[in-house]
Amino acid sequence: MLHLMRLALCQLRSAVGDKERNLQRMVETVEGTDADLFVFPETYVTGYMVRDRFITLAEDIDGDSVNFVLDLADRTGKAVVFGMPLNDPCVHGLITNSAVMVTSDGRVQRYDKLHPANFGPFEEGLYFTPGQSPAMFSFRGRGVGVCICYDLFFPEICKAYAMQGADLLLCIAASPVTSRMPFEKIIPARAVENTCPIAYVNNVGNQQNMVYFGGSQAYDARGRLLAKLPYLRESVDVVDVDMLQTEPARRARPTIRDSLGGLR
Repeated sequence: MLHLMRLALCQLRSAVGDKERNLQRMVETVEGTDADLFVFPETYVTGYMVRDRFITLAEDIDGDSVNFVLDLADRTGKAVVFGMPLNDPCVHGLITNSAVMVTSDGRVQRYDKLHPANFGPFEEGLYFTPGQSPAMFSFRGRGVGVCICYDLFFPEICKAYAMQGADLLLCIAASPVTSRMPFEKIIPARAVENTCPIAYVNNVGNQQNMVYFGGSQAYDARGRLLAKLPYLRESVDVVDVDMLQTEPARRARPTIRDSLGGLR
């Protein structure tokens, strides 16, 4: 079981609609960085502001893009989490805003965004169907709970992961500059209330009329800042997350034990 996780926060700008370019940058980053788990932003593969093109850019979970990343993971022995639009596995014609984890053992895991943002400048409700439930990922014996951007404002999602024994929370995002203040308040709150490390990886720069603030960051199980990337420019940073810290944090502040419907 992994005790110290080397987590790469990959705050890279997506080329809008250019899967090949975005995947090639992923290759360069993974091959050129020493880390166990690489995390890329929401809709990284296609870019966020493709609008109606989401319908044609979406793929099956066993499509070309995921298979490309599978090959990368197999070749490097590293794991990758990234965002992309996927075809709904049950209903033809529906697509989801999804996070995918690909590991070097050939395993592919999927989480579909539960709360597509559909207010203000966001139009996800026009393109995406909501996911059905939280979906805990597994990586080297550790539970990894993933959410996507607006999902983070619904604390029950991260709580559900923590109650299932999550050792790490991840949020991949395409958060614009107008959202920076609320996100920067709730990211450490999710760590504290769940006594669980969290990493938030945001898109950066402009896509059409949207400007993403970057500012990717990570906190430990007690809510202490581990790393924060710059605003408005690309950056990749590796943070060491102590996976043994969660147990003493939960003994010191037993929020999971004392939660409604908690473990007995």
